[in-house]
Amino acid sequence: MITTTLSACRVLPVITATDAKSTVELAQALSRGGMKAVEITLRTPAALDSIRAVAEQVPNMIVAAGTITNPAELHSAVEAGASMAVSPGSTPRLLRAAREANIDFVPGVATASEVMQGLDEGYDCFKLFPAVAAGGLNLLKSLAGPFPDVKFCPTGGLNPSNFRDFLALPNVVCCGGSWMVLADLVANCRWDEIETLARDAMSHTAAP
Repeated sequence: MITTTLSACRVLPVITATDAKSTVELAQALSRGGMKAVEITLRTPAALDSIRAVAEQVPNMIVAAGTITNPAELHSAVEAGASMAVSPGSTPRLLRAAREANIDFVPGVATASEVMQGLDEGYDCFKLFPAVAAGGLNLLKSLAGPFPDVKFCPTGGLNPSNFRDFLALPNVVCCGGSWMVLADLVANCRWDEIETLARDAMSHTAAP
């Protein structure tokens, strides 16, 4: 169940892959820091190869494919070995394709209407994106009223100063962010620093 999986992860690092080798090393550093999953976004030519490499070489990590915007990307992610897919939004076509695919899917929402559309298609766990810009903590608190059984993974604008406030909300099971995988750290192979940032992010984030 996707909610159970995300609840165990708590923090989902969002990665923009430059090449497969460095992404594997990055995933290994995050794993050493206690992280259980990575989201590799389909924003670069190296994304699918990186998903495949991490799935093969870091088997203890859940590999999610991010920035899924259409069924073709979804199918490519499945073929590359992703065990989860995450979208910044949702369309009826994508929601149905994901339901038919053999993969856990977290559709993106930013409004109550989008949550209702997802519920109609059988989903009850969503990525709130862009979380802070869309309304942040106040929006999540407001959505808890009409949707008491819906869970969220807010992403977009989260950082070391605010992500624990999001995780403290009862309808938040996980949160996404990139502060522990900044491009400069990866480009300079500063794996020890990334491991430290990951370990700090995972501290005091156990699910209630």
